[in-house]
Amino acid sequence: MIGLLQYIGVLLGTFVIMEGITWCTHKYVMHGFLWYLHKDHHQVRPGVFEKNDLFAFIFAVPSFLLIYSGTYDHHWWMQSIGFGIMLYGFAYFMVHDVIIHQRFKWFSRSNNTYVRAIRWAHKMHHKHLGKEQGESFGFLYVAKKYWEKVQRDKQLMAGARRVEYAPEKEET
Repeated sequence: MIGLLQYIGVLLGTFVIMEGITWCTHKYVMHGFLWYLHKDHHQVRPGVFEKNDLFAFIFAVPSFLLIYSGTYDHHWWMQSIGFGIMLYGFAYFMVHDVIIHQRFKWFSRSNNTYVRAIRWAHKMHHKHLGKEQGESFGFLYVAKKYWEKVQRDKQLMAGARRVEYAPEKEET
């Protein structure tokens, strides 16, 4: 039982740490020396795929190698880290490609506060078309200012709801 809890702890710890690694990679690598691969993600694209999609394969390599090495050499912690990276990659795909960019129309009408906040944060990231002066480089974590903006918007929308007209009773 302790072994299973350690495995899950390393896996979940890796998942959490991946947000920081991804933030740094996004800011300093994707908006840095590999901008030529990420640039088309900040532009309107005519097709389904873009050069930026290569990052999914780049990030899958360490996950695969850790899972393979951990399994082959019987190092549970390497395998657990590899699966933690893979789990983060799946979450990234679901949030970034499915929910934010709507590449698949699975959650297109969500009014969930997190979904709206993550979409707004990403919209603020994409308002910068160049690699400089960016903001909101994370993928799953939403900064407090975006949560607050969405909550203010929800309050404004709740106050602005229209009351349907109900005709008065006709006297007979």
